[in-house]
Amino acid sequence: MKLTTSQINQLFTFTRQHYVEYYDLQSELVDHLANAIETQWQENPNRSFDEALNIEFKKFGVFGFMDVVEKRQVALGKKYNGLVWQHFKDFFGIPKIILTIAMTLLLFTFIKLSLYKEWILVGFYILLLGFTFYEMFRKRKTRKERKKLNEKKWLFEEIINQYGTFSARIILPINLLVQLINHGDNFLTNDYWILGISFLFVLFSLVLFIVFNIIPSKICTYLEATHPEYKF
Repeated sequence: MKLTTSQINQLFTFTRQHYVEYYDLQSELVDHLANAIETQWQENPNRSFDEALNIEFKKFGVFGFMDVVEKRQVALGKKYNGLVWQHFKDFFGIPKIILTIAMTLLLFTFIKLSLYKEWILVGFYILLLGFTFYEMFRKRKTRKERKKLNEKKWLFEEIINQYGTFSARIILPINLLVQLINHGDNFLTNDYWILGISFLFVLFSLVLFIVFNIIPSKICTYLEATHPEYKF
């Protein structure tokens, strides 16, 4: 005997009711439960769906799905983080690294020839901050709209959202802006400082672009390949 579509949907509902919120984790549990129930039916065809489900759920112990979900969430987290890191490595490989160097030298030249070096950097920095908070606000709004529509939650998407928040906290410290305003005219007379700051700002820009544009565009490709229902 095979489970019907209605029974598969009941399994998804069952996992949600037992605090499994991410659909990619739900899918793994549903697949496990479905196979186990069908195995039971081979041995006892008269056993009802609910009886078979209760038998399998009891095998998870007192804490239900909690332990297995925690382990699978860690495993999937490592897998997803590996995919994200691969995109970073791909982006900073040749020939893109040549583009990074060219952008750094271009910004270096522009700053060095300018009479208002610190204000150019302040303006560039504010632009990066504005882009970061705009993207974070836009994505938060999108998540709220999807939640109202009761769309599925995906662990991969949650990890990507965390990267956006992490980027804003780590690579865009406000004290750098303060230092530029108060002391920029002191260290911007040194070419090595200007070159270093130029590279740092180009690096900031690329990281933000990867986190908010490149990687999110790959979410659909990856999830549709592993979960065809994602595109619906």
